[in-house]
Amino acid sequence: MATLFHKYQGTGNDFIIADNRNGELNTLSKETIRHLCDRHFGIGADGLMLLQTKDAFDFEMKYFNADGNVGSMCGNGGRCITLYAFHAGIKKSSYHFLASDGPHESIIRTNGTIALKMKDVHEVRKHKEDFILNTGSPHLIRFVRNLQEEDMVAKGRAIRFSKEFEAEGINVNFIELEKDEQSVQIRTYERGVENETLSCGTGATAAALICYHNENGFNDVHVKTKGGMLQIEYDRVGDQQFQNIWLCGPAEKVFETNLDFQLFK
Repeated sequence: MATLFHKYQGTGNDFIIADNRNGELNTLSKETIRHLCDRHFGIGADGLMLLQTKDAFDFEMKYFNADGNVGSMCGNGGRCITLYAFHAGIKKSSYHFLASDGPHESIIRTNGTIALKMKDVHEVRKHKEDFILNTGSPHLIRFVRNLQEEDMVAKGRAIRFSKEFEAEGINVNFIELEKDEQSVQIRTYERGVENETLSCGTGATAAALICYHNENGFNDVHVKTKGGMLQIEYDRVGDQQFQNIWLCGPAEKVFETNLDFQLFK
């Protein structure tokens, strides 16, 4: 029996999404998800998401990394599944949904962008010359010069699989400040994908928090990913304290296809 799978992308971060409100896809195995996300033998994506029902919420977002494992929070995924929920018949301008790191709000803005409220951040840890923080997923931030010349895959993989991070994994982000010091370029190596992705929402959020330009109060940081521009708005309320964090940017449906996922077992 064929299932309708959709593909959405947010600044090049792409996802397979399916409606699982009837529980039909509860039997998806790790191997099947990995095969579906394979860019040569499946649909191809950075991850797979299921839209599910949840009492007291508009929906639940169940996220899997491309390796088939259950993933932590995905910011661009949260924005994409918001648009998918609208297309799937949950017709609202704002949403309240549950993800792996807890409740989230999201808004479909009148200019077509999707804004996602992220979890508050209460700790930024210094690690040698780098910074580590959790924005729904754990991220390491490293400032570099000549960002586009970096071998992101080799260097990112070396950090992610280093003795300190190998067991749990960490997402690795290299960033470079623009001359205005209120915008930043970023490249990200994502755990679970085990490669560089065109964009990472939680990584862009982490970079923006590190690159605050107001000591306290409202900040608005533009983050240029390889797949497009993201805007992160937030309040810095004290040392290592960030609240009211919103990840904003475009999202769009790419295509849909009927597929018998049983063939991928």
